[in-house]
Amino acid sequence: MGNFWDYNVWSTVSVLAVLLLGLLAANALKKNIRFLRESLVPTSVLAGVLLLVISTIYEAISGTSLFETGLFGQNGTFQLEVVTYHCLALGFVATSFRPSTRKFDKKRGAEIFNTGVTTVSTYLIQAVLGMGITVLLALFVKDLYPASGLLLPYGYGQGSGQAMNYGSIYEADGFVGGKSFGLTIAALGFLCASIGGVIHLNILKKRGAVKFIPLEDEKAESLTGEDVQSPDEIPMNGSIDKLTVQMAFVFCTYFASYGVIYLLSSLLPGFRSVLYGFNFLVGVLIATLICIVYRFLKRKGVVKKQYLNGFLMNRISGFFFDIMVTAGIAAIRLDVVKRYWWIVLLLGVLGAVITYFYNRLVAKTLFKEYQEEQFLAMYGMLTGTASTGMILLRELDGEYKTPTADNLVYQNLPAIVFGFPLMLLATLAPKKPSLTLLLLFLFMVVMNIILFRRQIFCRRKDKSTENTDRE
Repeated sequence: MGNFWDYNVWSTVSVLAVLLLGLLAANALKKNIRFLRESLVPTSVLAGVLLLVISTIYEAISGTSLFETGLFGQNGTFQLEVVTYHCLALGFVATSFRPSTRKFDKKRGAEIFNTGVTTVSTYLIQAVLGMGITVLLALFVKDLYPASGLLLPYGYGQGSGQAMNYGSIYEADGFVGGKSFGLTIAALGFLCASIGGVIHLNILKKRGAVKFIPLEDEKAESLTGEDVQSPDEIPMNGSIDKLTVQMAFVFCTYFASYGVIYLLSSLLPGFRSVLYGFNFLVGVLIATLICIVYRFLKRKGVVKKQYLNGFLMNRISGFFFDIMVTAGIAAIRLDVVKRYWWIVLLLGVLGAVITYFYNRLVAKTLFKEYQEEQFLAMYGMLTGTASTGMILLRELDGEYKTPTADNLVYQNLPAIVFGFPLMLLATLAPKKPSLTLLLLFLFMVVMNIILFRRQIFCRRKDKSTENTDRE
């Protein structure tokens, strides 16, 4: 056993402390610099960029990466990647435990379903674009990994956690710098979400559709006792602190997901890397199953009190996602991706443009009653994360009077169901990139037919009826 004064004993604490210090520094910069204060760049993204710049300058001066020094146990970059990997799943698990008593009618159900299908359709458009670019460029650029473009939907659509997961899978297949490639795309996604969102908001402002108020200038959110906890919940600080109970649910569920993944990978060793890349999905499924059992036991009177608290689960998921984004950007190794910087930039810019216009079309066509709110939320989510989408939404709908916020929360189920084949195709891409591109294109066509089903089939029905009337 090592001594307590060894760097290895303190390295994990050092990494977490630096990440949190970066978040505090970024928050201070946003409050004191007008340009940052009026921007919609999330504080976690700014913190990650700040740490990345400091690390890059340190490496340029000393020749050693900051996170590879003794202070971080000489493996700080790896620890940042581990933090990103686990925080993605822990954040999703906490989100899945938020209690919900909402009931939806047929119309709301259709809107939520369409939002989920829009999410997957956007993933597929990003995948076809990214994969098409890199498969084509691989014919001319030496040693370019043909499947690298498939990291676009994972970096843009799903954020830094999944971008790193699949970058790691591709690294194991021979893509040198795959993790940094994916993380760099994810960082570009956050910037495109913020820049594109601000531009669109200013266009709406000129039209008189919105009064732009920087988030940092807003007053603190006022909460009532019912917002924090319902009357039938366990006390906030009884014999066991309520936050401890929430953390126990989250971590025990995640530990159970590890057991399931370990068992499946033992039975299917050829899919080990893929299964461990699905850690967040397994965690969400187990959390959903626990919630179903929990509600059943509560209805039967076996469980007397409400143990899950939505307010605290929101805070826990927010903490994990903030840490995930900051760590993911800080873990980027610019020296690894400098060879392909122009390809990353090309993917990033074209990915943002196609995501912008596609979601504008969907919002205008399917969400006419609140098209601007739906568009901004979806664009922010599908280039950054769900929290980025919520930041943009709050500029138009600060009190969440439209159903957009609920759409973002409840669309996860149809998105997971329809998005699962994309995850499987991502594992086929390194072996058969051209076939994967074809399958992605066909899948994209099918998903858009499902999304625009009423516009396609009702129009045909109307034309058929009109022809019959003429006869």
